[in-house]
Amino acid sequence: MASPIKLHQLRAFVEVTRQGSIRAAARLLSLSQPALTKAIKELEEGLGARLFIRHRQGVQLTECGEAFFRHASLILEELRAAQEDIQQRLGNIGGRVSIGVGASVARTIMPEVITRFHRAYPHVKVRVLEGQLVSMIPELRQGELDFTINTYYHASFDNELLYEKLMEKEYRVVGRCGHPCAGARTLQELMQCDWTLPTPRGSYYKQLVDLFVSLGVMPTVSVTCETFMSSTSLLAKSDFLSILPRDVIEDPILGQQLMAFDLDLPLPRATFYLIQRKETALTPMSAHLANLFRQHCRASA
Repeated sequence: MASPIKLHQLRAFVEVTRQGSIRAAARLLSLSQPALTKAIKELEEGLGARLFIRHRQGVQLTECGEAFFRHASLILEELRAAQEDIQQRLGNIGGRVSIGVGASVARTIMPEVITRFHRAYPHVKVRVLEGQLVSMIPELRQGELDFTINTYYHASFDNELLYEKLMEKEYRVVGRCGHPCAGARTLQELMQCDWTLPTPRGSYYKQLVDLFVSLGVMPTVSVTCETFMSSTSLLAKSDFLSILPRDVIEDPILGQQLMAFDLDLPLPRATFYLIQRKETALTPMSAHLANLFRQHCRASA
């Protein structure tokens, strides 16, 4: 029969997994290596399973360890969120909020929303992760992200998450001002150009690939830029083309460097959602930040 699991054992296991070594985890937790090793050993004995394979470079999870880590890290995150929830309801405003945003949201909406939130709650620490939804799924599953504002494409994880529609954005083909093909009116005329796009991993860019296939065209993506900064920098200083939100191009600074092509066939609009894990309530601070995003999106609609 398995022995009861103690909280310090869970913390020891999760931190050793994240750090990749007992030495690094011991330093982070301000514990001695023997104490940490003992906690892991007691946990393995209690579970009746080996969780780590130890080697010179550190530790590696076994199959049982990988399965247990998913549960253990989620338990600790849920406990942290529960403690912060109670403290915030008692008026002790602190803790942290961790969110994800798509690149265009990071450039347009996020700065104003985060500034408003910080002015109201200066003692709450905020972490912002930028990227496509699929890259954030592991952290959403483990409770390390409270929510994300992003586009999504139907996938196997749909049943794990809640999707609340916030807004739509118009996307355009974009190049530098004075681009040699500035007069083009169809996608077909631009297929010989060099293109840069992010990897179409379950997002609006996957939707674009479907559009290209239906039209019988496919741009040659010679360079893959996964960040907004790298993409716009490349566009401004070369003849590469990309597809970006219209409101990003209307930015006063970028508008001096980049132009949107006036094509006869408009690109599909991107739908952005507030996405969070099912059956997990947001803490008061996370819920307040989510409401600020809702208000901003409604005001911009």
